[in-house]
Amino acid sequence: MSYSIISYLLISFLILFSCAKISYKFQLVDLPSERKMHSNATAFTGGFAISVALIFSVLLFEIYNSNFNLIISMAFLMSMIGFIDDKYHLNVGGKLSLQVIPIFYLIIFQDLSLTHLGDYNYFKLNLGSIAIPFTLICALFLINAFNYFDGVDGTLSFSSCSILAILFFLFPDQEFRLFLVIIIMPISIFLCFNFSLLKLPKMFLGDSGSLLLGFIISFILIYLANQNIIHPILLAWSIVIFVYEFMSVNILRLKNNQNLFLAGRDHLHHILLNKTESVFLTNFLISITNIILFIVGYFSFILFNPLISFFLFVLFFIIFLIIRNKYSL
Repeated sequence: MSYSIISYLLISFLILFSCAKISYKFQLVDLPSERKMHSNATAFTGGFAISVALIFSVLLFEIYNSNFNLIISMAFLMSMIGFIDDKYHLNVGGKLSLQVIPIFYLIIFQDLSLTHLGDYNYFKLNLGSIAIPFTLICALFLINAFNYFDGVDGTLSFSSCSILAILFFLFPDQEFRLFLVIIIMPISIFLCFNFSLLKLPKMFLGDSGSLLLGFIISFILIYLANQNIIHPILLAWSIVIFVYEFMSVNILRLKNNQNLFLAGRDHLHHILLNKTESVFLTNFLISITNIILFIVGYFSFILFNPLISFFLFVLFFIIFLIIRNKYSL
């Protein structure tokens, strides 16, 4: 196992390094603009490189759960869609239409759909005939919620790792934990490129990365809920900051008569960076907020019951929305 891990880390580094060099050679770069924070053209292929590394992990590690391997395979396709979007700037309709393909495949042909939202002692939220469209909408929302967090170096990577760490804690199955570690390793190496540590060529995740991570985590959550391994409300708490931010931004845009699909600087990381003037603090505050809120949800679930935990999830969102409205840029 140690040989496989070392090989995987080395392969991940080489893939990221090669991808960065090729990206700059062929102008696969994100150009500076008034809306964007960077001042130099930067390779946008970090997410695509991570997806290639994950494909190699299927060959290197003995993971017998076909669902995990299939999620990685379809995630590569989702990453390709993000790469196409980064290169050709697809319109919203075209982007969402392409995203539906790998999502629909896992839902229909692999039966990875939400059948219920949990048992709350007094009632059980069964989805019944709306299970497939509900799962499709939830997956699309969460995948694009990840895209909302890709605006400051490291933010999406660190916050995604906070989710994977929570899931590592929630489900002590060795194969599942290995699967999570396999995902975390290339993300960790990517961060060295993202921050240009040791003078490595700088890379962004790009849409290929945000769609990749959003897709993988979405279907990990669906798999865990579908197998009745973890209560859905705890899974919701694991991604709480993504859910709150996605809903808040869109509610506030509707309130202010703004275009829901127009890229802007009204996201949480922009607000925090403006207040703290520190990328490190911005990333730390977002990741630690997700973890702290999860801890609150977890203990409300353990000490009381799922229904109390659900009510707290809604209450904390209302508080979050009020604060976001007050401190919007």
